[in-house]
Amino acid sequence: MALYFLDMKTFSRSQGSSAPSLAAYRSGERIRDERTRRTYDHTDRQDVMHKEILLPARFAGADMGWGADRSSLWNTAEIAEKRKDARVAREYLIAVPGELTHPQRVNVVRGFAQDLAERYGFAVDLALHAPRNFRGSDPRNFHAHLLATTREVSRGGLGRKTTFDLSDENRRKLGLGPGVRELFYARQHWAEVANVALESAHVDARIDHRSLAAQGITREPKLWIPRVPYEIERRGGRSVVAEQIREDHRARHEPRLDPQRDRAPARSEDIARQSIENWRQYRREHLESGEPRDLAREAIEKWAQYRRDVLELGEARAAEIHLRPTFAASHDRDHDFGL
Repeated sequence: MALYFLDMKTFSRSQGSSAPSLAAYRSGERIRDERTRRTYDHTDRQDVMHKEILLPARFAGADMGWGADRSSLWNTAEIAEKRKDARVAREYLIAVPGELTHPQRVNVVRGFAQDLAERYGFAVDLALHAPRNFRGSDPRNFHAHLLATTREVSRGGLGRKTTFDLSDENRRKLGLGPGVRELFYARQHWAEVANVALESAHVDARIDHRSLAAQGITREPKLWIPRVPYEIERRGGRSVVAEQIREDHRARHEPRLDPQRDRAPARSEDIARQSIENWRQYRREHLESGEPRDLAREAIEKWAQYRRDVLELGEARAAEIHLRPTFAASHDRDHDFGL
C-alpha cells in the first residue's frame, strides 16, 4: 500500500548549513560556495533519478538564466543573506508512491513543487531519489527533496523574504495566520495531488495526511526508529535508544507472561550517557563518509529537542518516553527515511 510521509525543515547558518552544499548533495553535483570558497562534490551519487529547478510561472519566457542554473541559484541565495544566523533554505522531503511509474512520479512531484512555487514565489530545486541500496532499506523508498529559497524570485535575483519565512507577528500584519498553517497546507495538498496521481494511474492505494486517530483507526503507529540510532545500527553499531524503543513497543503490544513482573526501567542518565556515545560514534562515521555536516547537526538538535520534551512533559522516567521527531511527519512509519 502507498505510505504517507512529508517532513519540512529549514537550514540556517547557525546550524552550519550552506545553500550550495545542500543543493550539491541532493542533486549529486559539484558546486562551489562562492561565499566560503569551499567546493562540494557529490558527483559520485548514483541514486538521483531526476532533478530540475522550478520557478513561478510568471517568469516563463523571461531570461532567468541565473535561476535555472543550480550553482548560480544557490550562490545567489547564500549571498542574499547577511546575518550569521540567517535561514538559507527550506526543504520539503516527501515519500513518493512506489506504485507509480518513474514518469508518473516525476510528474506528480513536479506538479506539487510548481504549486509551492506559485504559492510562495520562491524557486524550488527538485531532486527525485531512488531507494538506497543498503541492508535494511525499504525498496519502496522513492522520495523527493524539494529545496526552496527563503526569498521570492525576481527577474534580477532574489528579493524579499517569502510570507512563509516571516514571523507570526509580521504575518498577522498582512492578515495571514500562524506559519504552522503552511505546514498543514503542504501536508494536505501533497496527499491530494498524490491521490489524484494514483487514481489516474488506476492504482487502488491512497495516502492520508491525517493521524490514525483522525482516520478512526485504533491501532498504534508502527515502530519507528529516529535517524541517529537508525544510522548507528545500520553501520553495525549498537544503540541503547533504539533497543529501548523496541522494548517499549513490544511491551505495548505483547502480553506479559507474568503480570506482576515489571522490567527495571533504564535510568535517564544512562540513556543520556549512551546517547552521547552513540552520537560520537555516528559523528566519526559521518565525517568519514563525506556526507554534509548539516545532517549531523540536525540529528543532535533533534536529540536535544527530545531531552527538552522530556523535561516539559514532566515524566518520571525518560525510558518510558517514546522518541518523537521534532517535525510533523508521517502518521504511520514503516519506511526507513535514512536519507
